[in-house]
Amino acid sequence: MASRRFSAAPARLIAFAASILVLGAVIGSAPGCAADDVVPDSALSAVVRLQATVPGDARSASYLGTERDGSGVAIDGEGLVLTAGYLIVEAESITLTLADGRKVAATPVAYDNDSGFGLVRAIEPLKVKPIELGDSAPLRVRDRALVASFGGSAIALPALVVSRRSFAGYWEYLLENAIFTVPAHPAFSGAALISTDGKLVGIGSLAVPDAVGDNAEVPGNMFIPINRLKPILADLLEKGRAAGPKHPWLGINSQALFGRLFVTRVTAGGPAATAGIKQGDLVLGIGGEPVTDLEGFYRRLWASGEAGTTVQLDVLQGVKVNRIEVKSVDRYDFLKLGRSY
Repeated sequence: MASRRFSAAPARLIAFAASILVLGAVIGSAPGCAADDVVPDSALSAVVRLQATVPGDARSASYLGTERDGSGVAIDGEGLVLTAGYLIVEAESITLTLADGRKVAATPVAYDNDSGFGLVRAIEPLKVKPIELGDSAPLRVRDRALVASFGGSAIALPALVVSRRSFAGYWEYLLENAIFTVPAHPAFSGAALISTDGKLVGIGSLAVPDAVGDNAEVPGNMFIPINRLKPILADLLEKGRAAGPKHPWLGINSQALFGRLFVTRVTAGGPAATAGIKQGDLVLGIGGEPVTDLEGFYRRLWASGEAGTTVQLDVLQGVKVNRIEVKSVDRYDFLKLGRSY
């Protein structure tokens, strides 16, 4: 009887056990990660709480909500705070809370679709020491760091880098050389990833089930590398967005399963919805070329031209494959962004 129960164990339990072995191999030769030997407490003073309120009719309200709460990091002495862009996109009011309990209103400065960063500026000096931007390029697997969300040392957790790789998100998002860490921090949104020399090397974006990669089920976090900010920071401060051509956007959320892209959500009023694509459809190809994963889909989509180009998608709808022309748009134009952007 016992043997029958064991043989019927779900494959995911076997995969989980294998993942633990993979994680053990990654961590095995890494040095210790005690929080007090990673960075001094003074580096944590730059991390603030960020709360944003978004109008109910905002494009992002249906999936990101109208009340958003996370962290941000002061990066200059004049109240400039870096955070995860989804916390502030389409926000109508933003409040920062400092370690001493002070609350300071802030205004949006920039939202960058491609990287996932957001910037806000406090309306008065924060009077905290900003954290210096570090260099995320040398960060390697088995390197130590500290994940710091608002709350000081009590909620700052030591972390280990377990992967550097591209990340493709279902919302038409592709980030090169993302930073993946373990263990998973529960308050990851906008959190600071701080290197052992006390500098900012990443901003928290997501909780992920496969931090190690290679289909290993090891939960962790994904961070946006700080080096992604440096070449666009001047543009973000001046124009609210990065300069250069904008990627074509379709308004499709999709998930790769069994070598096919399943449409899990279509943005109401977006290009794909207007063209007749629906939840449950399968995207088989783009421009006559097959696609089997999100990364390949986005690379082909963005190689097809700038925002506004018409994209041909091969879509399985029911039992019929249809070639559907979708006129892409600039996602910035679709979102209801304030003048500060």
